Amino acid sequence: MNGPLEVNQIISYRDMCNIENQETMQRGMNFLMGGDYSVILMSIKPNAPYQDRISEDGQTIFYEGHDLTGDRYKREDQPKATHLGTLTQNGLFAHAIDKGKRAKELPIARVYEKLQPGIWNYRGLFEMADYGFIQRGERKVFEFRLHISDKSVGGRRKAHNLEQTRQIPGRVKLEVYKRDKGMCRKCGSKDNLHFDHILPFSLGGTSVTTENIQLLCARHNLEKSARLIK
Repeated sequence: MNGPLEVNQIISYRDMCNIENQETMQRGMNFLMGGDYSVILMSIKPNAPYQDRISEDGQTIFYEGHDLTGDRYKREDQPKATHLGTLTQNGLFAHAIDKGKRAKELPIARVYEKLQPGIWNYRGLFEMADYGFIQRGERKVFEFRLHISDKSVGGRRKAHNLEQTRQIPGRVKLEVYKRDKGMCRKCGSKDNLHFDHILPFSLGGTSVTTENIQLLCARHNLEKSARLIK
C-alpha cells in the first residue's frame, strides 16, 4: 500500500495488519491496539456473527460486543469480566467510555469494515461515545455507540474530513464492490481502490444509492478531484 490511509479506501487484510503493526488481526475489538487508539473490525453482511449496524447517514455506528469464549450458540450474556475478574474487551471499552465521559475526552477507534474475505474498507476515526447492556433475544449484549470524530490519531482536533462526513452505507458499498468486480471503472486496476461519488457530495450527490457510487483507483480518483477543483 502506498501513501497514508484514507477514508473509504479499500485495502487487503495484509495491508490492514501492516498498517496496525500486527502479524494477524482475528478479533473485532482491539483495545488500544494503536497505543492511543483502539481498532474495531466490523461487518454488516447478512451472515456476520454480530449485529453491527450503521445509521443511514453513516455518522453513527452501533457495534455489538463480543461473546463469551466458546459460546457458539449465543446463549450466554456477553461478559464484562472473565471468571478471574480481569476485564474482557467489552469491559475495557466500557471502562474507557465511562472514564472518557467523566473527563469529557472520549476514547477513539479506527474502524475497518469487511467487504468480503481478505478485503476491507477503512471507515475512519470514530469517538466511542456511549454503550448499553441491552436485551437481545434470550440474553443481554453490549452495544457500543460510535460517532465520527474530529480528532486525528495523537489527539489533535481537526476539521471534519469531508470524505468522513459523507459516509456510504455498508449495503451500498457491498453492491458497488460486487457490481464493479473489485476494479477501477476507468482502468481496471485492483490496487489502491476508493469508493467515489460520481456526482460529488458537495454538488448534491447522494451516498445512499449505488448509481452515484463507483470504484476508482487512486490515480483516477485524484485526477477527478483535480478537475473539480479547476
